[in-house]
Amino acid sequence: MGRKEEIIKLVEEGFTTAKELAKHFNVSLMTIYRDLKELEEEGRIVRRHGNIELKRDESIRESACAVCGKEVDLRLAFIYILSGGRKVHTCCAHCGLIAYKSLSKDKVEMAITRDFITCNPINAFMGTFVVGSSATPCCTPSAFVFADRENAERFAKGFGGYICDFAEAVAKMEELMKAGQKVNISL
Repeated sequence: MGRKEEIIKLVEEGFTTAKELAKHFNVSLMTIYRDLKELEEEGRIVRRHGNIELKRDESIRESACAVCGKEVDLRLAFIYILSGGRKVHTCCAHCGLIAYKSLSKDKVEMAITRDFITCNPINAFMGTFVVGSSATPCCTPSAFVFADRENAERFAKGFGGYICDFAEAVAKMEELMKAGQKVNISL
């Protein structure tokens, strides 16, 4: 078995960093990085924030955001359900709005998130969004979803931001991202 095949086996067993692999094989980090680069180009692994993972048939994992790769916190999660039952998970409404632009609109059957105040599940397409407020629990520019407009207005009164429906929120997020607004991603 070649080293690349052994790397795949070790990653399956729980090795997650190049440093661990280099130590196991007693080779330099540069040697392992070359192997990892080849494995990544072959589509067999994915490197995220210094960790190595096997590439799954389903490239979007439920525990990691499809946009930024952060761990998905179910209180802020934004989930698209596509035709065929496939789900696209994002860590927050910010990433959910960004993801929508890249999804095939005819395949999106549903979008689910939680009301920011009650944490009750809601249809994201029917929610009221506050985009670009000063509050940032996850990614920036921030986006929050509310089941009713009144709570969104109260929130915006205290923290600022633009009050939008879903389509307006997608456009506003795109505008803010293109404008070069600082993006904070906690890793």
